[in-house]
Amino acid sequence: MPAKWEFQISTGKMNKITPESLKDLGIAAKKQYEENAAFFRQLGRKAPGKVDAAFHLLHEQIFKEVNCLDCGNCCHTLGPRIIDADVRRISAVLKIKPSELTEKYLHLDEDNDYVFRTMPCPFLGPENYCTIYNYRPRACREYPHTNRRRMYQILGITLKNTTTCPAVFEIVERMKIVKW
Repeated sequence: MPAKWEFQISTGKMNKITPESLKDLGIAAKKQYEENAAFFRQLGRKAPGKVDAAFHLLHEQIFKEVNCLDCGNCCHTLGPRIIDADVRRISAVLKIKPSELTEKYLHLDEDNDYVFRTMPCPFLGPENYCTIYNYRPRACREYPHTNRRRMYQILGITLKNTTTCPAVFEIVERMKIVKW
């Protein structure tokens, strides 16, 4: 059983996500990019279990405060990697052949991975609802990855996600004030 870690973490509330706050997010994340990169280098030298515990605690705290439907920035701007299992699952729910799903909605990116042809996501509905939510791609289900094990392995992705996801930005800001 993993060790329990004690942290003193800010319990401030996150502001409601608005179109204006999303614009400000990009500016703030770019402004703090170097500071956050340096902070992540320090995190890379800490005990992995302690880093995971802090991220997980903050993930739970922040996602009690955040309604992703207020944002949807990931669905508007990120092209998730679509794996074969996603193609089979989504095509089944849409009642089309996998080849039709691939032809109509996907293309191969520079890494030879399937991604959506267009952004925002073709399955993004009104008010940021996902029209295939229960069948969405694995990458979407796992986003923003701040509750994963071995966070030290994806700190680069987490840093990048601070520019897209207000919750990740807030998690990182609160991580910087954790009393280690």
